[in-house]
Amino acid sequence: MNPRSSYHASRRSLLRCCWVACELLIALSLSATVATADPAQSQLRVGSGAAKFIATDDMTVAGGIGGAKVQGQEGQLRAVAVVLEHPVGGKFAIVACDVLFVTDAMVQAAATELTRRCGIPADHLLVNATHTHSAPSTIRVHGYGPEPEFIKSVIDGIIHSVELADKNRVEHCRFAFHLGEENTVGANSRLLLSDNTIFWIGSREDAVRPTGPFDPQLPVWAFYGPDDKLLSLVFNHSTHTIGTIRPNVRSPSFYGLAAQDLEKKLGASVCFLEGASGSTHNIAGIPAADAMVRIENAVTDALGKAETREVKRIAALRRPFKFRVRTFDEQVEDDKVVSYCRKRAPDHADAIANVFRQQRLELKTEQGREKQTWLQVLLFGDVALVGVPAEYFTSLGVDIKRRSPVKDTFVAELANDWIGYLPDREGHELGGYQTWMGHHSYAEPGTGERIADQVVQMIEELAAQGKP
Repeated sequence: MNPRSSYHASRRSLLRCCWVACELLIALSLSATVATADPAQSQLRVGSGAAKFIATDDMTVAGGIGGAKVQGQEGQLRAVAVVLEHPVGGKFAIVACDVLFVTDAMVQAAATELTRRCGIPADHLLVNATHTHSAPSTIRVHGYGPEPEFIKSVIDGIIHSVELADKNRVEHCRFAFHLGEENTVGANSRLLLSDNTIFWIGSREDAVRPTGPFDPQLPVWAFYGPDDKLLSLVFNHSTHTIGTIRPNVRSPSFYGLAAQDLEKKLGASVCFLEGASGSTHNIAGIPAADAMVRIENAVTDALGKAETREVKRIAALRRPFKFRVRTFDEQVEDDKVVSYCRKRAPDHADAIANVFRQQRLELKTEQGREKQTWLQVLLFGDVALVGVPAEYFTSLGVDIKRRSPVKDTFVAELANDWIGYLPDREGHELGGYQTWMGHHSYAEPGTGERIADQVVQMIEELAAQGKP
């Protein structure tokens, strides 16, 4: 053989060997990459737990103007907790409570114990009220006050549900997400009427138009164990939680009933977080049993479409937020309530007016006073959850979603505290029940927008921390 030909043949053979070796290294590298993303190797740990609240017939149920006593109960009133742990970020807990409101004092009491017992920092605990209008009262609002024994049960329930979830944590979990939709159980309920007032109760046959948006988004977070068994599901939707199957009973209402029914079907914990629904109700009058089924169907559909997402870290920010109690003119405020109720609810006008007069009397010395509450952002993977402490107008919730640097951002209202309704500025100008001065609505105009601005800044800060 020609020496030159032999040299070239050997060189070609060597190059082929090198190419095969490179292909093998690439294949091994890809294999290692896939293995790292394998759920079995995930660093996410997840646990869930629930605890029942103790409620009795002699307790005043919140959600109305005068308060009410009811007989019996359907479903459970409870705290449902999900504990998430990741080496990058630590341990976090999300808790949903079947109550109208939670207060800062209630959450702080639970947080102190959970830091001691489970090592969960207060900044890593988000407690949401599902806003059911069929649970005993935890606050002073309208014509009734809190039920101390029930409040104690709720605090204990928060603690026990998180403790159980912490104990039940499973390693190497997988996170899946899908943004679903349900657009039939709610609608913007602040309708402009022909006399330029905003609908609350009574006739709305002369409605002109809705004055704000409805948010149909229904995100579903699903957490699976290493055996691919569903461990916990969290969903979020934005309509007032009003509606029981049986009349005059305590109930978690249609959202909570849907969650408890789904648990039986899925064999996993189901946690509902109330979205920004201060201006959204089931004004179509869909029966609670039907609303429950529609929510279940929407959640099930979203779960079937959920896709796995990598969670490289979990992070949270919890910041104080200061605001002021607005000033008011007693005669002007009284005229708003009296004129509306005499026209739209004449049989109850005097009783309603007296309740609002008493509230304003109690708030008279609070005018202009600065108060403090809390805002929170939780970021797990590429999904952000925002906690705001109010019945937040849907327009403001939509604004946060639109401006957030994190594409999949969602709002849990009535989180960690309660400071009443927070309308946007346009809502204040239009007026209506949600803007009448009272314990249910006392923050100065613009508070809702300031919260949105601060929350977006907090999301931006968290998102920036995760960039290389």
